Amino acid sequence: MALGVEGTRVGVWTSPDGNTGCTVVLAPLGSMGAAAVRGGAPGSRETAALSATGNVRECHAIVLSGGSAFGLATADGVSEWCEQHGIGYDKVVARIPIVGGAIVFDLREPGATRPGRDEGWAACEAATSNDAAMGAVGVGAGCTAGKTAGIEWAVRSGQGWAIERAGGVTVGALVAVNPLGDVLDERGEILSGSRAPASVPRFPAVGSPVPPDQAGDDAVPGAAGATGAMPGAGGGASPGEGEHTVIGCLVTDAQLSKPDAARAVDLANNGIARAISPAHTSYDGDALFLLCTQRIPASLDLVAHLGALAVAAAIRAAARAVGPNTPADLPRPAR
Repeated sequence: MALGVEGTRVGVWTSPDGNTGCTVVLAPLGSMGAAAVRGGAPGSRETAALSATGNVRECHAIVLSGGSAFGLATADGVSEWCEQHGIGYDKVVARIPIVGGAIVFDLREPGATRPGRDEGWAACEAATSNDAAMGAVGVGAGCTAGKTAGIEWAVRSGQGWAIERAGGVTVGALVAVNPLGDVLDERGEILSGSRAPASVPRFPAVGSPVPPDQAGDDAVPGAAGATGAMPGAGGGASPGEGEHTVIGCLVTDAQLSKPDAARAVDLANNGIARAISPAHTSYDGDALFLLCTQRIPASLDLVAHLGALAVAAAIRAAARAVGPNTPADLPRPAR
């Protein structure tokens, strides 16, 4: 069953050009939602309502999308699909679905495909209780990793999932892996990361990145003398603001209060730090959602522990599904 929890459905839409997509997780009936944002450059929907202080408890779907901020429009399609299928809060005048969402930056050239309303609907139509696809599909289609020495040294990434169980409790995680940093294996060694030679300096050890709005007009990534360029990086540029992130959705059969669920998903972000280096930088928009089906009494600490394990395993699964250190082969924008 999808993510190891009965009633969970996962749907994927991938652009025909293979450079972007979206993935939806349809929650089991009666699931409570929570969210936590660790990144400095997030793009998200409903995270405030699903936070520890938000009074919204029930959550009906989570959509993870490419397309940068434009990709948040996929949630409109998911919301409409849910309403059409009788999913949402019954407010007499309408069924109102609560749809959380987060996006990754995968726009690499002008006119690139951006998932929107129709693509969110299509992902819902494709949703099943079978195991989700992994690799460069759905939200993972345009994901990259290992950009600490510049985007030209990046590797292909994708989406992955993993399931952890203990004490009668199950936690499954589906994660889109688009970080600035490298993916680490279980021993802490690089599984999939920057292909730059060892002599090439890497962020954050070199340079003091200048935010794009403070850089001069001549600050072309990779240009000699460009403001914010990494010295000696052989053309590598400073991290692009808002261009990196790890986002995901966890599902558990555990029963938790809203504050405990919010704390558990916040702690599950530790899985990102175990499998990504560097993690949670100012240039990453890391965000995770948690859906609790409220079936099995469990402690906050157990769910947080299993969540962190599942997130780390899902990140590594994504890298292995694509193939470690597979070149990103990104399109080059015209200058």
